[in-house]
Order: sequence, then structure tokens, then C-alpha cells
Amino acid sequence: MSTTKDVIITSFTVRDLRWPTSLKAIGSDPMNLAGENAFGYLQYKTNTGLIGTGWSFSNGQGNEVLCAGIRALAPRFIGRKLSDIVSNMGETQRKVVSGQIRFMSPERGVMQLASCAVLNALWDLWAKAEGKPLWKLVCDFTPEEFVRCIDFRYLTDVLTPEQAVEMLREKEKTKAERMKLAEQSQALPGYNTSVGWLGIPDDEVKRLLKEALAEGFKHFKLKVGLGLETDKRRLGMIREVAGPDAVIMTDVNQLWDVDEAIKYMPNLAEFNLWFIEEPTSPDDILGHAKIREALKPYGIGVATGEHVNNRVMFKQLLQAKATDAVQLDALRLCGVNEILAVLLLSAKFDVPVVPHSGGVGMVEVCQHISTIDFVSVSGKKSILEYTDHLHEVFEHGAAINQGYHVTPTAPGYSCDVKEEQFAEFECPGGSFWESAKGQEMLNDKWRGTYGEQTST
Repeated sequence: MSTTKDVIITSFTVRDLRWPTSLKAIGSDPMNLAGENAFGYLQYKTNTGLIGTGWSFSNGQGNEVLCAGIRALAPRFIGRKLSDIVSNMGETQRKVVSGQIRFMSPERGVMQLASCAVLNALWDLWAKAEGKPLWKLVCDFTPEEFVRCIDFRYLTDVLTPEQAVEMLREKEKTKAERMKLAEQSQALPGYNTSVGWLGIPDDEVKRLLKEALAEGFKHFKLKVGLGLETDKRRLGMIREVAGPDAVIMTDVNQLWDVDEAIKYMPNLAEFNLWFIEEPTSPDDILGHAKIREALKPYGIGVATGEHVNNRVMFKQLLQAKATDAVQLDALRLCGVNEILAVLLLSAKFDVPVVPHSGGVGMVEVCQHISTIDFVSVSGKKSILEYTDHLHEVFEHGAAINQGYHVTPTAPGYSCDVKEEQFAEFECPGGSFWESAKGQEMLNDKWRGTYGEQTST
């Protein structure tokens, strides 16, 4: 096994990888008619043979822009020793988002996604060099080491490094018990979203729901926004099949104005819902707070976060009491560094972290994140989204056992995609994208847009 002081980054590659997930209605929702789960896929090569893999996610079109952003940032670490990079990862995060390129979009947008891919590759390399899965690498940190991985700029009015250390020290007292549960794959109950994609017909929803119940799932999420009659029919079907004790969540993917959400959701209260996810624009913090307050009498909460770009917006969402669940996206924030900051903020405000894991690879990486939260930060069991597509494309794919996520054991951040996937799905040269169907999809510049898409 290498150590961090032996490892020097020597080169990198960036590849555009896209799976045609829209052909099976995967990811279909009120805002997205068709989406191709895609990666800007970065690998850092080293003098020791270790490879650090990191990527960020897109929905198909525009993935070439994400790849260009990664190519702009990745050269910064060529020739650097891993030990120097990770000695102060909070400072490394700040440097990644600094310099002339910061003007493009300071800690948001495409360059934030690119920063995420670069930092994820560095974390993956660090965990591999230490011979540990990433969650274990972080959970083995002392409180001081944990805090040194975070850039606290813009947070200290709410959370200082000193306060964070004290929070982590308090959780150290019972950490061994939670570590044991993690090692036994009893840390993370899953919730199933694959039963509720918008483009799936009712009979298929029933079949998937029965399969999920047999696998041990007790939490389910359904896309809504098709109109009250359709939403009530689908929710009634899920409640009937899943039973009165199942936890049901809904997601409308930013479809409504604030007052529209407040008017619509009470009509669904009879189904005993935990929350409505992204009821309005992800940038509208006060709008989410208004919706949350209005829905309290109906017992319906609000969840958001998958389109939140940075720790500052999460700070404000929590300050405004605008969400009942922090749905951070591990591929939209600035790598593991910023995720650790959001975990601490959520714990301080006592709001559960329920990461967004609806796309390819998200379950793989979020298993690490939710395990870190449970073992080291909040000390509380939450739930983690599970979608059942494309786990087989990874060297170490995610799995479910009796309704619980199986804790990762392989060194790294579970980011490595099997090489044969690139022969078929690298864009534009993979065999699928060179086929007639692939060309039809790529040439439809309105693909995914309701009322404009021309390809099937």
C-alpha cells in the first residue's frame, strides 16, 4: 500500500460518459421529459500506479461544458505530492475555487461542478492511498483533522471551527457503537425512488413497489405535479399497496410558484405524506420557508437541497427554517470538503440529512456521506435515497440488503466505472452514440423539453 507522501500526481484524463437512461423513463419528472445520466469523468494518474477517480453529474446535453470546466481546473495538481495536498484540505478547497477562473461563477454553476469532480478525485486518491473506504478515512479522523478539511469562510457567523470541534468531540463518546452498526451495514435505511418516476405506467409502479417491499423498503417517493386527479390516483395506489405504516414522500422538481404549492399540497394531505420536495425554485429560500409554514397544519413537511450549489445557501435555508430535510447533492457541492461543512450545519440546526441520490453513481458516493453523518456528525439514523439503475457499471456498485444500504468496504470513494462502459457510452465516439438511435438523440437540441422534443 502506498502512503500519501509517496504519491505524486503525474497526469490526468477527462472523459464524457453518458448513459441513455431516458429510454427507460429513468429520472422522468415534471421538469425533465428525458434525461441521460452523464459524468464529466476525471482520473488522476500517479507515479505509484494509484488512480484517483472523481466526477460530477449532468443530465446529458451540456456534459461537454462540464468536461471543459474540469479540464480547466485539473492541471493545477499535476506534479503535486498527495501529502501536501491533503495536509490542509480546507485550504486546498479554497484554492480550487480561487484565482482568475473564480470570475466565471464563484462557487456555483458549471465551475462548482468541475471543482467537485477535481476534489472528489483527490479524496478518492487519498482514501486509496490509506487503504480505506472514504467513509472510514473520515470517521477515523480526530475532530481537529475533520475540521481542517473544511473552508469555514462565510460560515463563522453561525458555526466556527472551534464550535465544530466541540460538536465532534461530543459525538466521539458514543462513536464506537455507531461504527459497529456501520460495519454491520445497519447504519443507513434506504428509501426507494425507482417506484415513482413520472414516466412509469401504473401497473409497472405496482410491480416495482411490491418488489421493493419484498426487499425490505419501508420508505417510498413519488413524483407528483401531473394534476390532482392523477396524483391522487397514484398516491392512493402506493398507499394501498405499501400499507398505512409506510412513509411516503413526494417530489415536484421545482414546478410551482410559492402560492401554487401552498394551494396544491393540502389536497394530498389525506395520504399522510412526510414532505414535498423542491416545491418551488431551489434558489427561493424565503419561498420555501413560506411554504413550510403554510403546510404545517396539514402535517406535510418541505425538503430541498439537490440543486443548492454551496454551503452559504444551506446556511440560509437552515437559518430561515425553510426545510425539514437537508437534501444535499454530493455532486453539486464543492466536493467532500463542503459536504462535511453542510453535515455540521445540519447537525447544529438539528435537521436530518437526506442526500439526493436519484442519478447514476449518486447512491455509490452518498453511502459514504450518510455513513459519515451517522457515525461522526449527527449520531442519528436518517434515510438515504436508493434508485436501482446502473449499479452494475461500477467496480464497487451500491447494494441493498433487507432495506439497508450495504456499507462500502473497498478503498476509495466508490467512483471507478468499469472500462467496458466507455466503449459503448463515451460521447461522442461510443458505439451507442454512433448508432442511429444515439445520433437521433444527440441531434435533438430540445431533448428533454416538454413540447419541443422531437426524438423518441
